[in-house]
Amino acid sequence: MGACLGACSLLSCASCLCGSAPCILCGCCPSTRNSTVSRIIFTFFLFLGVLVCLIMLSPGVESQLHKLPWGCDEGTGSTGVMQSHIDCGSLLGQRAVYRMCFATAAFFFLFTVLMIYVRSSQDPRAAFQNGFWFFKFLIFVGITVGAFYIPDGSFSDVWFYFGVVGSFLFILIQLVLLIDFAHSWNQQWLGKAEECDSRAWYAGLFFCTFLFYSLSIVAVALLFVYYTEPDACHEGKVFISLNLTLCICVSIISVLPKVQEAQPNSGLLQASVITLYTMFITWLALSNVPDEKCNPHLLTSLDNGTILAGPEGYVTQWWDAPSIVGLIVFILCTLFISVRSSNHQQVNSLMRTEECPPILEGTAQQRAAGQAFDNEQDGVTYSYSFFHFCLVLASLHIMMTLTNWYRPGETRKMVSTWTAVWVKICASWAGLLLYLWTLVAPLLLPNRDFS
Repeated sequence: MGACLGACSLLSCASCLCGSAPCILCGCCPSTRNSTVSRIIFTFFLFLGVLVCLIMLSPGVESQLHKLPWGCDEGTGSTGVMQSHIDCGSLLGQRAVYRMCFATAAFFFLFTVLMIYVRSSQDPRAAFQNGFWFFKFLIFVGITVGAFYIPDGSFSDVWFYFGVVGSFLFILIQLVLLIDFAHSWNQQWLGKAEECDSRAWYAGLFFCTFLFYSLSIVAVALLFVYYTEPDACHEGKVFISLNLTLCICVSIISVLPKVQEAQPNSGLLQASVITLYTMFITWLALSNVPDEKCNPHLLTSLDNGTILAGPEGYVTQWWDAPSIVGLIVFILCTLFISVRSSNHQQVNSLMRTEECPPILEGTAQQRAAGQAFDNEQDGVTYSYSFFHFCLVLASLHIMMTLTNWYRPGETRKMVSTWTAVWVKICASWAGLLLYLWTLVAPLLLPNRDFS
């Protein structure tokens, strides 16, 4: 009897995999909005791909990858057997990450195209967006298996530049999400301060703002200490100084009387968050500078047999501090994409989402029964296509993060280039311009409603 009941329970949950996200006939799905459930599950697909990438980079796995078409067990023409084997191991891990992220990006790009102009859950394509998870998982696995049999040739070199462009755009999306988060945070705490008539909330805002600016100042000092030299590293000095100056400028603009009059909720909290994030991006950029004097993450000794240097560049560790912190920030921002709903009109315009929708009264019985409910019958709460496009960019960004933005060189090494440095620095500048636009847009376009 117990086995029969367990089988019935599994069959009930299986209907969630093949049916729609609301799962009206089963109680195994959470009581939440249909739109949120679908985004969380798609984000789980992305994290599953990231987990496979991490496994491919783990020691010993490369020994199982030599049988694939892009293995490098043939002669490499390098000067020593040990050097050839170590270079090949690095390349195999990098090539595996490229192929896994290619499969993930292709999967989400398929849905990007398929979900163009879906306006409500009444569209037949919305059923495929919010259901049939088992079949979508099979499609994901099929694309992944096929990607691992792509011959190398020029695939890695071409896909590297796709990763550069995609990662640049995703860094900007991260900044937009931070603007949204800081705006919501500031608005919520100011509202509670007025509601409770308590200065504790103002003190909390002041403390957080002071903390973020203090961390930014410490970050600037550490960048000058570890990534510059008195008579060298002039590019790093310019990048740090320029970004610091730009952050000071946007902080001043955020509290100007005209800006405060147009946007009462703007303030130093948002500016401090953006300043800290800009310093973080600057750190990531300097960690890719291909000069051992200006980059402590470049390792050029052969003492332990795992570190190599070549005439084209230098080989680095897989798990250095910038990669780990970048991975954590990536996970947090991707989770925020999957659950966010905003009332910031400019951010919603940039992210192709609508304002926080009210919960439908007719779904009370479904919520009481512990079921996901369809909240998009009258209109979607987010752009399906743009959401999947964000996950495409996220796939490319995590590919570059896990491989330290290094590309394979002709000598079968992971080579650091100035391309990664300039992409990240330009992304930080573009991000500051985006934040500046959110501040001055109501002043430049007075006829539009930015309330």
